[in-house]
Amino acid sequence: MKLYRDEAIVLRTQKLGEADRIITLLTRGHGRVRAVAKGVRRTTSKFGARLEPFALVEVQLYIGRSLDIITQAESQAPYGQRIGSDYGLYTTATAMVETAERLTEVEEEPAPQQFLLLLGALHALATRRHPAALILDSYLLRALAVAGWAVSFEDCAICGEAGPHAAFHVAYGGAVCPQCRPPGAAAPAPETFQLLGALLSGDWQVAEAAAQRTRDEASGLVAAHLQFHLERQLRSLRHVERV
Repeated sequence: MKLYRDEAIVLRTQKLGEADRIITLLTRGHGRVRAVAKGVRRTTSKFGARLEPFALVEVQLYIGRSLDIITQAESQAPYGQRIGSDYGLYTTATAMVETAERLTEVEEEPAPQQFLLLLGALHALATRRHPAALILDSYLLRALAVAGWAVSFEDCAICGEAGPHAAFHVAYGGAVCPQCRPPGAAAPAPETFQLLGALLSGDWQVAEAAAQRTRDEASGLVAAHLQFHLERQLRSLRHVERV
């Protein structure tokens, strides 16, 4: 029996049979892993409550034929309990874990930066360190950058001409200068460019000083950037936008 241990964030769960669950985990060392937790839906389960979405756990697994099997789970941070009691936080966290799952589609391929980004975002959300919408947009921008889709908010994404510039085009990678500006490019307010840059760099003093109208415009551009590169809609994001 080949056993291994890892630190993991629970992304989602689904029922399997009468008493089991398939747990999708984002681990620190093994990337995204889908594993079976046997008997966790029974009231006598020793670790079923620890394997809830958004929780940080240390798990022990053994390698199965198709799916690995979780044999132990120890709670490290019960973020699910803190987040689940607030609908706004819950929908925001759901969008985060769905994004993390989409960006780590190759199973068991190490993605330590994605793990750390998601962990930091969930911690900030659970402790209410910053407004939830700002945490979400900052996480999405950084996660996409780690995945290879960094966006420019200052220099021209096409020719590199120093900014700031007045136009933004998702397909071209962000800000575009007047010479490179294609038809259909958006024209966000200068304050929106400033907010987006602050969210990407983690300048929370600037981000939290932004007006609500600026935050709304920035969120729209982040959502467009995300969905363009994922090539599909993020189902959970629609619920966040209605909060």
